[in-house]
Amino acid sequence: MKGPEERLQKVIAQSGVTSRRKAEQLIVDGKVKVNGKVVTKLGTKVSVNDKVEVNGCPLEKEAPSYYLLYKPRGVITSLHDDKGRKIVTDFLMDIPERIFPIGRLDYDTSGILLLTNDGDFANLLMHPKYEIDKVYIAKIKGMPSKAELSKLKQGIKADGDLLKAVDYKIMSQDKKNKTCILEITLHEGKNRHIRRMMEQLGYPVTKLKREKYGTLTLRGLQPGDYRMLTPHEIKQMRLVAHKIVKH
Repeated sequence: MKGPEERLQKVIAQSGVTSRRKAEQLIVDGKVKVNGKVVTKLGTKVSVNDKVEVNGCPLEKEAPSYYLLYKPRGVITSLHDDKGRKIVTDFLMDIPERIFPIGRLDYDTSGILLLTNDGDFANLLMHPKYEIDKVYIAKIKGMPSKAELSKLKQGIKADGDLLKAVDYKIMSQDKKNKTCILEITLHEGKNRHIRRMMEQLGYPVTKLKREKYGTLTLRGLQPGDYRMLTPHEIKQMRLVAHKIVKH
């Protein structure tokens, strides 16, 4: 008896090798074998009895793991860096599972970064249609007016991208030093999203931190610290994605 079958990209993602989207690309690129034969067709189904190899390495099923890292500034959101810079998994060296980051945070941005070996969970949180709130605190040069800041929600064009914020709030203003602290909420985070928006308005960001991701916060953590997500937190994040609970 062969047993229940699942899509090949899902099996790869659940093994902790990479996310489902990247697993699909590996299949298309001919990097995946099933029972010794290269498979390039998306949607191919396999069972637990099939031997799957990715880049010549057999898959080993891992228990799903979920971590929250307080990413410091000056760290690459990647599993490797050819320039020798510090990467996020350097802070989780004692974790046996092969985890990967869910999304990314820019090199100069600190704050919440989630890592997992569960490709389905990663895909759920990263997909734009689920519109999970990501709350950032930005320190900027200058003191923009309300009229200028209203453009954040309307959308600002930069290098062919339309960059938008879901919401914003002025937290404080320093009239003497002409600086301002903003709380900015995003759903989708494009490359240097907030920095590029503010640069277009003429108010460069000097410091940026992601303080909240859905229902998750940095409470109790210092830069470089990490912890496992609790089963309740994992369930809450799934519910947030499906709009069953507010965040």
